Amino acid sequence: QLQLAESGGGQAQAGDSLRLSCVLSNRRFTNYAMGWFRQAPGKEREFVAGISWSGGSTYYSQFAEDRFTISRDNAQSTAYLQMNSLKPADTAVYYCAAGRNHGSFQYRARSEYDHWGQGTQVTVSP
Repeated sequence: QLQLAESGGGQAQAGDSLRLSCVLSNRRFTNYAMGWFRQAPGKEREFVAGISWSGGSTYYSQFAEDRFTISRDNAQSTAYLQMNSLKPADTAVYYCAAGRNHGSFQYRARSEYDHWGQGTQVTVSP
C-alpha cells in the first residue's frame, strides 16, 4: 500500500519560511504526480501546488505564486513545499497527495489524487 507522510509543519511568524516534506513508501515514485493542498477550519480543501512525475512541470494557486515552491527528489521518494513570506492566511493543515500521472493530468483537481497523507499543521502568527 502506498503511504504518504508529511512533516515540517509547525508555528511560524509572518514573514518566516517553512519547508514541508512528503515521503512516499512506493517503489515507483517517479510515476506519480504530486500535489499539495491545504484546509483551514471551516473551509474547503484547496489546491496549493502540483508537480509532474519528472519535476519538469509545476503548477500553483494564485496565492502560492512567488512565495511557494514545489519540488521533488525522486531518488529519495520525497516531495517538498518551500513556503516563504508566510502570512496568517496561510494557517491550515497541509496535505500531500499523489496520483498516477498522465498527459492530461489536472493538477488542481482533488479527484485526480487517490493517495493522501494525514496532514501537517502550519500556524502563522501576525
